[in-house]
Amino acid sequence: MVDAEELEVTISKLYQEHYLDVYKFLICFSGNRNDAEDLTQEVFIRVLHHFSRYNHQSSIKTWILSIAKHVAIDHYRKKKFVSIFKEGFFKRLVAPGRQPIEELEEKELQAKVHDAIARLKPEYRSIVILRGINELSVKETSDILQCSQSKVKVSYHRALKELKKKLNVEAEEVLRHAR
Repeated sequence: MVDAEELEVTISKLYQEHYLDVYKFLICFSGNRNDAEDLTQEVFIRVLHHFSRYNHQSSIKTWILSIAKHVAIDHYRKKKFVSIFKEGFFKRLVAPGRQPIEELEEKELQAKVHDAIARLKPEYRSIVILRGINELSVKETSDILQCSQSKVKVSYHRALKELKKKLNVEAEEVLRHAR
């Protein structure tokens, strides 16, 4: 049995190591920095309350991101978002020498990509966020979403195909503009 002080140190360490991964996932899912911050706190509150249930069958990162997925879905169900990516939270560094028209075109394409991702069904959206944006492996994604690796591969392929059709661009271009 872990005493309260050890648990506090462990949770603090987990927070420091995994905060950014959780936050990035939640900001992609919610589309709102304030919601992502609140949801990230909720994830680590759940980690604290349920740490004794962690069974070490998967990595701690996978377990925490699985909690984040559930927190995001709970939040999504409560709010029934109309648009997930309305705010421009993916900041891209502007390359020196870029013309204003190029920057505008880039921002317009980025907004279209975010809108297209937001219009995907939640299963596809989660997979695109985890695999394409957060660049998790097929195994990590399947562990987080609690489905088979083949389902992740097939759903990811179908989601990219759907995005490609919606945007009329190549899949690599879609993911480049989503980050």
